[in-house]
Amino acid sequence: MFPPASYEYPKTSYFTEYLNFEPNENIFEVFENQTKIILDIYQNLSPRQWSYAYSPGKWTLQQLLGHMVDTERIISYRALAISRGEQQALPGFDENAYLVKAHYENQNPELILKQYHLTRQATIALLQSFSPDQWNTIGQANGNSVSVRALSWMIAGHEKHHLSIMNERYAIRN
Repeated sequence: MFPPASYEYPKTSYFTEYLNFEPNENIFEVFENQTKIILDIYQNLSPRQWSYAYSPGKWTLQQLLGHMVDTERIISYRALAISRGEQQALPGFDENAYLVKAHYENQNPELILKQYHLTRQATIALLQSFSPDQWNTIGQANGNSVSVRALSWMIAGHEKHHLSIMNERYAIRN
């Protein structure tokens, strides 16, 4: 499945940044590559690195992984709901409030990584189940009209964004 057309999502900086992929890229290949990178990075972190934040008040690498899990789950749900014809506008979420309530900093890092991997597998299986009509379905999420395809690519774009931050601010090379 290739990236969405410009009519499938709003022209905000948020969407534009996260949907910045080449027209010939395939979401399933992107997910496969990202999953390998994330697993490789996190499986090779020392306990000290898991709790590293690049600046006071910023998320640790452990919290960042938990945030990626939460976000993928939420966006996947939005894609599921819209693909099934949900007519209600789906709410946004406050990532900082979610992180406070999640207590990822107190969870076992290996279990967070397991959640990441299982969530990614579930996302891929869900997306593989969509018909062409479902991929093209447009609904309301976080105050915007958006297609299932765009939401699906948002997951990849969100992770791409955080991989870049890990490289730039945490000095984690991928």
